[in-house]
Amino acid sequence: MTLKLRFNKKIQRFALMTLALCGSSFTVQANDFISHPEYASFKQKTMQTYGLSEQQIDLAMSGSRNRPNIIEIMNRPGESKPWYSYKTNFLAEGTIQRGVLFKQQYADTLNRAEQQFGVPQAIILGILGVETGYGANKGNLMTRDALATLAFGYPRRAPYFQDELAALLNFSYKEGITASSVQGSYAGAIGYPQFMPSNIPKFGVDYDGNGHIDLRNSAVDAIGSIANYLAQHGWQRNQPVAFAARYSGQHASQIIAKDLTQPSPYGVLNSQGVTPLNPLVRIDPLDLVNVIELQENYGPSYYITYPNFQVITTYNRSRMYATAVWQLGIEVASR
Repeated sequence: MTLKLRFNKKIQRFALMTLALCGSSFTVQANDFISHPEYASFKQKTMQTYGLSEQQIDLAMSGSRNRPNIIEIMNRPGESKPWYSYKTNFLAEGTIQRGVLFKQQYADTLNRAEQQFGVPQAIILGILGVETGYGANKGNLMTRDALATLAFGYPRRAPYFQDELAALLNFSYKEGITASSVQGSYAGAIGYPQFMPSNIPKFGVDYDGNGHIDLRNSAVDAIGSIANYLAQHGWQRNQPVAFAARYSGQHASQIIAKDLTQPSPYGVLNSQGVTPLNPLVRIDPLDLVNVIELQENYGPSYYITYPNFQVITTYNRSRMYATAVWQLGIEVASR
């Protein structure tokens, strides 16, 4: 049975809830996960966490399909590449040009977010560029099926993806949309900023003031939500992100940060041979910083990173990701 809901949000939500609760009026299609050993416990936890009924969950999962290619993609992530190869995916002229156009179109919103949350628009632009190329590639996979495939077929992180699948089902009911209508990345991320479903109610912002947080279609909501996310994760207003560095010592492994949440005074690292690449940069010896190493095609490159760099890694823990966000954002903002 094909549902074509052309009602406003309230009526649409009512229709979905009614169908979910009246099993006799709707035939739930089979789904590929219903016989999985963990499916029953997933439903029980979802019911307890969000107050959804068993019928609502079965309806939302109706017709879901396993997508084995998603497991293959998860086993070869982009972060397995060296930095000199990884960065070409994002620091490309075409992406930069799209970023400049996006910046011009949403200049007022970017300025508002920077003032309100203290997050530079360069960083907001960097995340939007790395995540979706400023909306050009939001993902075209059914989010429900992607999350279900990972929830029941990717044991290493199955509990995480089961929680995200539950959050998606709850989100779809609250927004009055069918779970099967939401599209995103192979890992279940949604919209311009590629938020996971559980992060939408936590950090999403209705920045265009229309009464809904719509990260799939509203670039304005995406800008406000990214800024809010970073601010809530500890962004330090008016503080640096990173500086390119030089290392003159012989034992790089001793100065490379193992944990970005445990920075060291710059004076200590400086005494070990770390200096800014730009001689005009002055760093207070008491500044708490880290040193990271990335691989260029000519050899290692080094960066002195501040706590704001670590905040970017809460979005994606890859140091290459955070560096790409920082460098792309600076380039777009400077054009």
